[in-house]
Amino acid sequence: MKIILPIEVADALLPQLPSNTAVVRVDSEGNLDGDISDAEVYFSWYFLKPTTLHKILTTATQLRWHHAPNAGVNHILTPTFTPTYLERNLILTNSAGVHGIPIAEFVIAFMLAHAKKLRQLYTFAAEHHWQRGFQIQDLWDAKLLIIGAGGIGREIAARAKAFGMEIYGSRRHPEPLPNFDKVVGANEWRSLLSEVDYVVIATPLTKETKGMIDAEALRLMRPNAYLINIARGAIVDESALVKALQEGWIAGAALDTVFTEPLPSESPLWLLPNIFITPHCSAHSSRVKERTLALFLNNLTSYRDGKPLRNVVDINAGY
Repeated sequence: MKIILPIEVADALLPQLPSNTAVVRVDSEGNLDGDISDAEVYFSWYFLKPTTLHKILTTATQLRWHHAPNAGVNHILTPTFTPTYLERNLILTNSAGVHGIPIAEFVIAFMLAHAKKLRQLYTFAAEHHWQRGFQIQDLWDAKLLIIGAGGIGREIAARAKAFGMEIYGSRRHPEPLPNFDKVVGANEWRSLLSEVDYVVIATPLTKETKGMIDAEALRLMRPNAYLINIARGAIVDESALVKALQEGWIAGAALDTVFTEPLPSESPLWLLPNIFITPHCSAHSSRVKERTLALFLNNLTSYRDGKPLRNVVDINAGY
């Protein structure tokens, strides 16, 4: 069996592959060190370029399975490439689960930074300024809505529950889940916006979710509510969010992802005092590479044995 591996992890994976496995390396520009016309498996890496994916799909005519290191695959299932996956019945798997721990910890950090006024306290410390008497909040008894109760959403809920929060969630197929006090369907989350203190966006970017945090949704939120986006920037209508933050519809927002990345220096988001912007780094961890490779190797064993793979993407649904 022949596998296409990214140069970033090929050397780490080689000692763990079966002895009869042939490997072709590919770099970020799509340069290959061998023939891939008979390759069955493609393991892509982060920041996959459309030109590289196009080259792989058109050259590897025997390809049967593509594994992506990302949880979100909206950069793969574009109008350009989706028809190819459907027509060739290609299996696409993602790495949902490997980023859950660091992202969930980041969400807790965002909530604590807001509740405990950490940014203000850092400023006081830098200025050698001793001040008391401003309002600091608890997470205890606060209500949290997680839009997208998938793997990452469940990791967030597990940690938030330890802080004594009341947790609501939404997902395509609602069912009772550990640590959630209520789980509703994918179209019912708007009815909960007026009840919660924190809203976390953890849903994949699809044609249904693009722009769904719009002016109407922001108007439904409480004036003290705090919005956190660790999913994809295009899920939020940024012009509506700017207006909401400027006019006090909500208390603030933390964005680890934005519509255009890197965020342009002229973006009005940079100027808002009630927003916390981070450079799409909530999934970063020294353990993510290790977890990603372990998932791929586990799936590779299942693939060779003809068993079901983990994290198979529904091509039509987009996740």
